[in-house]
Amino acid sequence: MLFPRKPTSRFLLFTLTSLLLLSFSIKINASDPTSPEDDSDDLEQLLALDEQEDQQQQDQEQESGSRFSEAEVLSKAQRIVLELNSDNSKRAIDENEYVLVLGYAPWCVRSAELMPHFAEAATSLKELRSPLLMAKLDAERYPKVASSLDIKGFPTLLLFVNGTSIAYTGGFSAEEIVIWARKKTGVPVIRISTVAEAEEFLKKHQMFVIGLFERFEGSDFEAFIKAATADNEIQFVETNSIEVAKALYPNIKASNLFLGIVKSEPERYTPYEGNFDMKSILQFLDYNKFPLVTKLTDLNSVRVYSSPIKLQVYIFAKADDFKTLLEPLQDVARKFKTKIMFIYIDIMDENLAKPFLTLFGLEESKDTLVTAFDNKGSSKYLLQSNPTPSNIEEFCSGLLDGSISTYFKSQPIPDNNNASVLAVVGKTFDDLVLNSPKNVLLEVYTPWCINCETTSKQVEKLAKHFKGLDNLAFAKIDASANEHPKLQVDDYPSLFLYKAGYKDSPIKLSTKSSSKELAAVINKHVRTKDQVAKDEL
Repeated sequence: MLFPRKPTSRFLLFTLTSLLLLSFSIKINASDPTSPEDDSDDLEQLLALDEQEDQQQQDQEQESGSRFSEAEVLSKAQRIVLELNSDNSKRAIDENEYVLVLGYAPWCVRSAELMPHFAEAATSLKELRSPLLMAKLDAERYPKVASSLDIKGFPTLLLFVNGTSIAYTGGFSAEEIVIWARKKTGVPVIRISTVAEAEEFLKKHQMFVIGLFERFEGSDFEAFIKAATADNEIQFVETNSIEVAKALYPNIKASNLFLGIVKSEPERYTPYEGNFDMKSILQFLDYNKFPLVTKLTDLNSVRVYSSPIKLQVYIFAKADDFKTLLEPLQDVARKFKTKIMFIYIDIMDENLAKPFLTLFGLEESKDTLVTAFDNKGSSKYLLQSNPTPSNIEEFCSGLLDGSISTYFKSQPIPDNNNASVLAVVGKTFDDLVLNSPKNVLLEVYTPWCINCETTSKQVEKLAKHFKGLDNLAFAKIDASANEHPKLQVDDYPSLFLYKAGYKDSPIKLSTKSSSKELAAVINKHVRTKDQVAKDEL
């Protein structure tokens, strides 16, 4: 399963888009009363007709010099992707060695985003004469079929090899689907022998790994092949010609043994300088496969989050503002390559930006912001000066040397004059709780907490009851909008009694206790011997 099954608001916002894109694929009539053998013959006849039509189209294109229009390409993709249903799914999977199945739902936005890439990949794979059958299943319409194929969320991609399913682990662009599918069906490396082949290859591939070998044998070459097979995202190319290698990687210096990665961006060429073993090669690719600045999308988010580069800087900006910032930002990113990953999110894309910005209490911001996350320790940071290239570079240097303080969000400091229960925020937690000479009973709540209102009323009642006790203060903090390194709470509401002189070891009180029971606990821990206990409320 790639994504959750149930629709959310983000899916519903784009339902129309989803529905418009669900016209892909050939359709087998589920009510056709023909036998399985007849169905198999019909399927073979359809595929034969497709081949005949494709050849006719190619002949017409050569004669007229015309190119396929977008509609023609779409029509071609519709015939290539097989629409599975209750009648044909088992036969399709059992009778084909390789079947890549896309399980989707009509309401799923991510399904709608993936489907055209899937169709484009199907077209490319057919042109490459891949033995892979591409198929899709409306899992909402055919839930029993989806269950039998173990499709539990949308979209789900599964590769069936001789009837046994393998989870999809590749990327989600058409090129990435093609690369993953070819690797899993026996073509982990493309061999290029001539400069003409290299030039043609460059027209189709944005990113690839090149390996130059004197001979296609030996331990170095075997490590290259193993890495190509283990990798799920990048096309590997092999050659034994220095002329071909230079066509693919112009500034190559080696003459008989070389490995490097090529990307379509300013940092286009990166040579590999380590030992030729599978683990080292794969590690090199993990640290170098992303652009200097990666744009986060729904489809690449899993790959970004799983990057071994755990220190990640996020730039939130409007698209037009980011265009101005991109080039100088790339210069900054180049200085921290393999140490810090730079990620851009369109701040106007609420679905992507808001979850991050909420972590900083900045979800309403529309100005350019620079934040950072250290995923090793779950720490977060905020650039609190203007997001100029020089300030961003200084911020990144501070992240590496540890001079940047972890960011804890806080609401503005409130006015607590005449308040019986003090409102504490992140910025005042030290002063009002930890450094206060008084005993402090603190309520930790959130606005969405169902039971918090009842506890808040109890605290208000207790505050009035103990109003004359000078060594006791009552306070509350909204944990959804305020943070502090010494306040780690997972359940709401929570009540803590911070005793004077023992602030590092707060006593957790039961929120299920009655007001009288809580008063008794306070009397026990707070009142001095010469003070008269007063438990009646």
